[in-house]
Amino acid sequence: MVSSLGSSIIAIYRSVVGVLTLFVNILYWIFIGPFKGKVASRQSIFYQCIFVGLRSALIVFFVTIFTGIVLAMQSAYQLERMGATLYVAALVAVSLCRELGPVLTALVIAGRVGSAIAAELGTMKVSEQIEALQLMAINPVRFLAVPRFLALFFMQPCLTVLGNISGMIGGLLVGTGSLKINSDLYIQTTFNYLELKDIYTGLIKSFVFAMVIALIGCYEGLNTKGGAEGVGKATTRSVVISFILIILADCVLTSIFYFSEM
Repeated sequence: MVSSLGSSIIAIYRSVVGVLTLFVNILYWIFIGPFKGKVASRQSIFYQCIFVGLRSALIVFFVTIFTGIVLAMQSAYQLERMGATLYVAALVAVSLCRELGPVLTALVIAGRVGSAIAAELGTMKVSEQIEALQLMAINPVRFLAVPRFLALFFMQPCLTVLGNISGMIGGLLVGTGSLKINSDLYIQTTFNYLELKDIYTGLIKSFVFAMVIALIGCYEGLNTKGGAEGVGKATTRSVVISFILIILADCVLTSIFYFSEM
């Protein structure tokens, strides 16, 4: 049992060091490393932005709009007893912008994009394509990891804004439809209680979540072993670890914002 525990601790330590090393290398190639011309179309930042952002927009929209609908209905059930049904608008808007919007969007992107990154890079690893890049003097981090990291870093906040807006639209549908609240009054209440700090705290979280998803997906993909079975395991680990770290990062950031506002 002691040997198993020690092996687990060593494996976790090596993974943490490996992820931090990858992060430093990515920062090096973004800010310091030499620019060596145009990369292949599938590895370009523009292509990755389309894959991360445009092709994920629909699923983010549906997930958050239904979340806004459910949140409005559940909160109205309690607020109606106190005669405060109107404040459903404020509760939905603040909850989405500060917490649910960034977290749900990050979980969706981790499941869709993070797994795809790990699977794609893992397949390249086990098929020795990454070794071929190194033989051609092409750095795998610059060629493969940096475009994905930048695409997630820029597109995750955009998707979070989309999720916040669609979630508030879902709340508006419930408020004006089921709760019979005037649409103008609902929108006015939303803006009266939604502050700028509620928006930027959620956006700060989205930047952190983007880095977590990119780093875990790239690390698992670039360190895949064991053929097709290894690719499947790397993909699964990427999603599970990303989910755990997203919730952990959200807890830490929420604590920081909470105590800084006291």
